[in-house]
Amino acid sequence: MPEFSPRLLRVFVLTLADESGAGKLSIVMETAGFPARLADPEAGAALDAPAASKAYADIQKAMRTYYGRGARGILLRVGAQLWQRLLNDAPFTARPQIALTRGLATKDNPKPALDLVARLFSARPGDLTVHTLDRDLLLVDHPSHAAAGQHGEEPLCWVTLGLIREALFWATGREYDVAEISCRALGAKQCEFKVTR
Repeated sequence: MPEFSPRLLRVFVLTLADESGAGKLSIVMETAGFPARLADPEAGAALDAPAASKAYADIQKAMRTYYGRGARGILLRVGAQLWQRLLNDAPFTARPQIALTRGLATKDNPKPALDLVARLFSARPGDLTVHTLDRDLLLVDHPSHAAAGQHGEEPLCWVTLGLIREALFWATGREYDVAEISCRALGAKQCEFKVTR
């Protein structure tokens, strides 16, 4: 079972509760057949890493079940808002890298921003990796927490997609075409996000 940081789960649930309302999130969970306790950020923070991974996927599945196609927009916004929370909640040791990234990333070279996403959104080093594809970039989510145990007809890692878009805009002031080109929910080994420069 992949491991997801309980700290990241807490930040995610807080962000989702801000977007949808704490009471509404409990209703979403119960209506979709999941325990309402998953809507409690502190309960999520108390889980071990494998249980946090399952909870992260289950919460997103509950959102898709409850909101249908409307879940995409909500989860993209949550991903964008999650980026600012990750920056604010980053460990003290990551703060110099955050400041450096904002200075190094440019419109022509947004890679430092993706490297920072990989660092801040990984439970372990190497969970997310960044690769250069000629002029484009590829962020690979190896454990693919959002898609773990999920099945769909289209890529469904909308929180990660929103997070990447917002991180790139934060660092460069420019919007990029970001697409999930491979998703574990569609049978791929891992989820991959292509950034077209």
